[in-house]
Amino acid sequence: MLSLITALLLFQDTNPVAPPPVNNGSAIVEMLQNSGPIAMTVLGVLLVASLFSWAIILGKWVSFRRARAQSRRFLRAFRKANRLQEIATVSEQFKPSPLVNVFDEVYETYRRQTGGFGPPRNITSLERAGQTAASESLTSMEQRLTWLASIGAISPFIGLFGTIMGIVDAFHGLGTEGTATLRAVAPGVSEALITTAAGLLVAIPAVIAYNQFTASCRDFAARMDDFARELLNSMEEAALGPNQDPGDIRGVHK
Repeated sequence: MLSLITALLLFQDTNPVAPPPVNNGSAIVEMLQNSGPIAMTVLGVLLVASLFSWAIILGKWVSFRRARAQSRRFLRAFRKANRLQEIATVSEQFKPSPLVNVFDEVYETYRRQTGGFGPPRNITSLERAGQTAASESLTSMEQRLTWLASIGAISPFIGLFGTIMGIVDAFHGLGTEGTATLRAVAPGVSEALITTAAGLLVAIPAVIAYNQFTASCRDFAARMDDFARELLNSMEEAALGPNQDPGDIRGVHK
């Protein structure tokens, strides 16, 4: 009986006690507090990059949403109008739409050619004016999108740099102390891995937003090209009709 009790006591001594459950939230806060200066610098850089990218994302989302809504309204107004002059007088109401820039540039070129009356003298110049306006509008819409691409591409590497430096520091401390145990190296490694996770958290939204906005820009480019062709076709058909004025587009695009 005594030998059995002794064996049980020895068995309990040799088996480590299960560690108490750790709260993940408090563990992350503790690791952040224990992070070294390099890790904190990397996290600070990633925080600034994240705030900047979200500012771009929200700004572009609002501007693209307004551009889509105003483009739909402008097209309805254009197709219901009887004369180009009517559209020219109200085009400022739809200014967030890139289609307005195309219309204004084409109509201004037409006015310089004819004074606002009669057939256009050079349809090629009108086409070039529409292409130039579409290119300028597209360039304006693409502003700051390269920042999203750069943040999405670089942030994981910035986080990886912090992780590598943290692991190097952890193993350097391990070699200095001379205790080659998992318990000694695990805290330093876990603290270092936070920077990689932070880099991914910054990069993923930036990459998704960049892809979505790039697709939206391509869509707007196609819409501007289609509208320019529709506008020029309306002016040409009105000019070819008997006793017609290109400024009068009644029934041409209906």
